[in-house]
Amino acid sequence: MDQREKSSDVAVQEMISKAATSNIETVFDRYQQQQPQCGFGTLGLCCRFCWKGPCRIDPFGAGPQTGICGADRHTIVARQLARMMAAGAGAHSEHGRHILHAMRQIVRGEVTDIYNIKDEAKLLACAKRMGIETEGRAIMSVASDVVDATYDDFGNQEDDNVMNWLRVTLPQKRIDRLQKLGVLAPNIDMAVCQTVARTAVGCDADPANIVMGGIRAALCDFDGMALATEMSDILFGTPSPIVSEANLGVINENSVNIAVNGHNPLVAEAVCLIAGQMQEQAKALGAKDGINIVGVCCTGNESMLRHGVPMAGNYLSQEMVLVTGAIDAMVVDVQCIMPGIVSVAENFHTVIITTHDENKIPGAVHRSVHADNAREAAEGIVKLALDAYTRRNPANVLIPDSKETCIVGFSTEAIMQVLERLNAEDPLKPLIDAIVSGQIKGIALFAGCNTTQVDQDRNFKEMGRELAKRDVLLLATGCGAGAFAKDGLMSQQAVEEFAGPGLKSVLTTLGEAAGLNGPLPLVFHMGSCVDNSRAVMLATAIAEKLGVDLSDLPVVASAPEAMAEKAVAIGSWSVALGFPTHLGNIPQIMGSDAVVELVTETTKELFGGYFVVDPDPISAAETLYEAILERRKGLGI
Repeated sequence: MDQREKSSDVAVQEMISKAATSNIETVFDRYQQQQPQCGFGTLGLCCRFCWKGPCRIDPFGAGPQTGICGADRHTIVARQLARMMAAGAGAHSEHGRHILHAMRQIVRGEVTDIYNIKDEAKLLACAKRMGIETEGRAIMSVASDVVDATYDDFGNQEDDNVMNWLRVTLPQKRIDRLQKLGVLAPNIDMAVCQTVARTAVGCDADPANIVMGGIRAALCDFDGMALATEMSDILFGTPSPIVSEANLGVINENSVNIAVNGHNPLVAEAVCLIAGQMQEQAKALGAKDGINIVGVCCTGNESMLRHGVPMAGNYLSQEMVLVTGAIDAMVVDVQCIMPGIVSVAENFHTVIITTHDENKIPGAVHRSVHADNAREAAEGIVKLALDAYTRRNPANVLIPDSKETCIVGFSTEAIMQVLERLNAEDPLKPLIDAIVSGQIKGIALFAGCNTTQVDQDRNFKEMGRELAKRDVLLLATGCGAGAFAKDGLMSQQAVEEFAGPGLKSVLTTLGEAAGLNGPLPLVFHMGSCVDNSRAVMLATAIAEKLGVDLSDLPVVASAPEAMAEKAVAIGSWSVALGFPTHLGNIPQIMGSDAVVELVTETTKELFGGYFVVDPDPISAAETLYEAILERRKGLGI
């Protein structure tokens, strides 16, 4: 396979070549070794839910059409899909729980060092949204009530309860619709547990019922993401526009380079702070530029938006970051961390450091990080990086000369603040006016992962450019945001090159109002994967202003390189919230026409949202654009 068929990122292509020359096995090699991949698994027709099996359904109809227990193709596919939704919900919600635990310790006075409440205004705003009294109260007292209300989303047992963060984030019209459909669980843990239980051997066999149960868990994924975003903003600060850089060229040969990788910002926040305090120690070892922190995956996104930490790469770049030979330590927390980074690091001096007790990798050094030991643990981690630097072999170092300037940090609040520059009394009016006039045709959220099923980043870039020239406002999170940043599409220059005339005019007006002496970037970086909730908050504000439901808005979503169970959950709640949602690689459900029809057709009738599956980025962009035009017509604009 040609390097260009593995990644559209020229820096990654260079590292793939270096790895091949050095006989270093990477994710791209392992993908080739797995070919041909199992056709039964690809279709979702292999069942491993009990030890009578595994059972396989013959997709051509000549062989077995049920498993040993009698489960048919539709039941098997539905069960596996629902479990992926539940796993995604569990991952994002556990991320949120980690942040919540830290906030509780701060409120109790058990943690007073590294972490504190940084954004009091955000805390008070969240409390007011929840109906918590704030007038005349101490900040920690208000925070305690917010913590309790958030814990309620993990444990409320009342059947008619609507989870707090979902309740204050979605329009009432959408909540009413979801309640009527019976897909709102009282709490996150219950929905995840029930989905696992109903898909166990001998339980729910009705594919439609199973999938609706999975969507119930997926909506809990949204709640978990919303609370993770808001708690993180309260503790670490709400992002606002900041200039940074992206791609492998941000690694500095003259620095001790520490890569932070994963999804939970707790560890990276501590490492960034302590690294700043240990710069002189690095210089004393010969690193004339001190310590350089670079980001990978969503931990990188969190650090970039709040501190301007440069982004070295997204999911499929994480091993390539190590192949440069210049990374002294990679500090990982949770989610989307390839175990393969350890075997790649063994070819260099690099130390891999795991930090969560429930997320270890054989061969890595483990340093347990908690809110109450964060300073001590972070100091130990930075010392490991300093020690590794002394063993770096300059002959092994090759850093691609590839990096792009990007303007990032577009939280919902930051977008509203920019709009306030145009209309302080009614901030949404300029945006809505632009949509009504057609200067902006609609909004597209790009989210999700990278996958070896397609060449890295290509779908994001091609779809983004295609929609931008049609005057669609682009939002991005997660590894999709990384793809755009690395390609220079989060810059002012990209507006000149790719934006349609209407979009260009609006971005220029907003950018000049914000004091940028030019347009806002072509793509708004809203944050990590959990920060997809920010895009929904913006859509909710527009819907409530117009008095309509989310499913009426000219808003679409795309995960053109979806990979993780979390992406399945995100896509599913996106559909449930009413958005046309594109998948750019074929989901493992094609073995059941009933399930395919359910998620592409029936959901449109039930929720207003639906999945669009199209691996071709140009035709996918066309389909999403047509969906935008259809909704504009429905609004009479």
